[in-house]
Amino acid sequence: MGMIRRQLGRTGLELSPIGLGTVKIGRNTDLKYPSGFNLPTDQEVIDLLTVASQLGINCLDTAPAYGESERRLGELLPESPDKFHIITKVGETYSAEVGSHYDFSEKAIMRSVERSLRRLKRDCLDVVLLHSDGQDTEHLKHGALRTLIKAREQGLIHAVGLSGKTVEGGSLALNQGADCLMITLNPEQSEEKPLIDEAKNNGAGLLIKKALGSGHLTASISMIFKDLFAHPSITSAIIGTTNPMHLRNNCLALPTEVQR
Repeated sequence: MGMIRRQLGRTGLELSPIGLGTVKIGRNTDLKYPSGFNLPTDQEVIDLLTVASQLGINCLDTAPAYGESERRLGELLPESPDKFHIITKVGETYSAEVGSHYDFSEKAIMRSVERSLRRLKRDCLDVVLLHSDGQDTEHLKHGALRTLIKAREQGLIHAVGLSGKTVEGGSLALNQGADCLMITLNPEQSEEKPLIDEAKNNGAGLLIKKALGSGHLTASISMIFKDLFAHPSITSAIIGTTNPMHLRNNCLALPTEVQR
């Protein structure tokens, strides 16, 4: 099967409606999934990336907060048959020993961008988002997004934005020039839904996290996707899994209008 590419706002990037979330290839502690899991082997990651490519997925989501995810992608992506666009983040790091650590200072953000470039073995990062700790407006008012915009102007990043937790933060990020937002949207969490129209009016793209409620929802996956992709400004839903069959079944649940 394949997927019709959808524009990420004004960025020029064309992404698959489903993006593969990769937290589970780098971290298996302090997560809110229904059950525990072991990290996949290198070969299992390569097999998963191969299946994703065969399904038409061209977008991966990662972050420094996802443990070893960035490093493993940088090492293992050359084994995949196709090139993927990568979304990563700044502001949060994680270790099993101390948990999450947040730093949205200019120095920390630039250091994070440089580290992601090295880990992912890229000359330019496709999309970099501020990784919210819930204090969206505070960090934006102190210049966190402006730092990413500066890195974009330096050619280190193609598109910048916010993976936020509040409507106020999303609105402010759009006003400050964000190319895209990542918002939570599913049948049980719709607080950020007003940002759909606001992003459209600003020419910004939208990425959806927790579309399936991190595995906790009982609603029909096909109906969830049908509702999401009825909105032209929604580009991709990020689905995290290490199970190729699970990934395939999610792709088969896409509306026919976004398949090809």
